Amino acid sequence: MAYSPQQIGDILSELMARRGFARMKSAAALEEAWQQAAGPLAAEYSRVGLLRRGTLEVTVANSTLVQELLFQRPALLRTLTQKLPDEKIKDIRFSVGTIR
Repeated sequence: MAYSPQQIGDILSELMARRGFARMKSAAALEEAWQQAAGPLAAEYSRVGLLRRGTLEVTVANSTLVQELLFQRPALLRTLTQKLPDEKIKDIRFSVGTIR
């Protein structure tokens, strides 16, 4: 059985997909965009989670900050969609949890 040579770009793309490097890169970009959108104080007490069906899940340290972020949601969404247009973020869901 003879194999034909493959282009290195195809091999690397397949390897990255198998190992999940694209998701890791996307998560890092999402975290960075969140920190810029939320500002230093809110970013310190919150962490982005998963992005599911256009909804970004954000864990926040306390309910007071959740309320503040809910008021800022439209501005946060605008900033995130400008910084990450390919992610197609349509909503943000906040929940109180432990921040590490």
